[in-house]
Amino acid sequence: MNIAMKARPRPVLMIPLRRCGSHALRLRLNFNTDFHSPYPLHIIDFMPLVPLYGDLSDDKAYFQLVVDVVGLQAAGVVKWPDMVFNPVDIFEAIRNEKRSVHRIVWELLLRAGECHHARLVMDKSLDSVRYADELMGLFPDMLFLNVIRDPRAQVASMNRAIIHDYDTTLNAMEWVEAHRMGRALVEKYADRVLTIRYEDFLGDQETTLRRVCTFFGMAYLPEMLDVSQSHEAMQISQLSALWESNCFAPIAANLDKFKTQLSCDEIETIETLAQGHMRHYGYELMTSARASLPDGQALREARLHSEISRQNAWRELEKNNYRDFVLRRFRADYLGKVRSNLEQRQAVARAVKSSTTTV
Repeated sequence: MNIAMKARPRPVLMIPLRRCGSHALRLRLNFNTDFHSPYPLHIIDFMPLVPLYGDLSDDKAYFQLVVDVVGLQAAGVVKWPDMVFNPVDIFEAIRNEKRSVHRIVWELLLRAGECHHARLVMDKSLDSVRYADELMGLFPDMLFLNVIRDPRAQVASMNRAIIHDYDTTLNAMEWVEAHRMGRALVEKYADRVLTIRYEDFLGDQETTLRRVCTFFGMAYLPEMLDVSQSHEAMQISQLSALWESNCFAPIAANLDKFKTQLSCDEIETIETLAQGHMRHYGYELMTSARASLPDGQALREARLHSEISRQNAWRELEKNNYRDFVLRRFRADYLGKVRSNLEQRQAVARAVKSSTTTV
């Protein structure tokens, strides 16, 4: 099959920040075979490595990047069903297009969508909102699903996730920055972005899912309301405590769970930082939102404390859920190995250059 000869799935990116209920939406939308959204690559974790490849116009450098991104997909916590990628095929298919790590990622996603005969393929790598302009340059027909969640609830969830910081202020700052980028995207590409609130989804799943399906130009299916029939939902719920509730209907009573997870001071800190966005999206404040915010030194100490807590969390994860630990550790080790290999090559290249210059 000549992939270039047929219409490819339309690309969709969910934005702007994890722990917003994104899996709940992805798993339900996947009931429609016109739509495909595999477990995300979260390419943001790979982005610090990209400058180490050097000039991507060099075929050798770009091919190495292709190989390593394909490796990242293979190292994922949740495997993509029925997909094995040949780096040579990927490289040859896109070598004459604008070169970018995002183009490589989306070639994998588009091929996954084609394999499943989907008309739309969605990347749930929400943090990729940072690269929205570049993505629009690569895929002018891209759509965005902007999922908002009450920052108090989302930060409370982030505080317990190994993928985020273990500090309310740091996570609240990340929430604010992510939604600043999300709102900027809405202003720039208003007709390409659908904004929904997770709380509205909890209150009325069908209405929210119908809105999303209409925006995507696909049919709403009643089966979307019974996520217990999703094989992937059952699979991932057994892999990680972060996802254990994904095979059940969401519990509306959990909307206020943050009140028992956060102190009054933490709630006021979140509201102080996020009050502009909260008002914009219709969330009522519980405090005067006048908390004293930490200075640079306090933030550095918070980051240090968060990192110590993260290392403790890794140890607890290894003790309590060895499968989740091994899968996440494998991915982290893969990224570390890629960095080490790239830095080693750079060191060798510098040594050769220095030796040549000396001679």
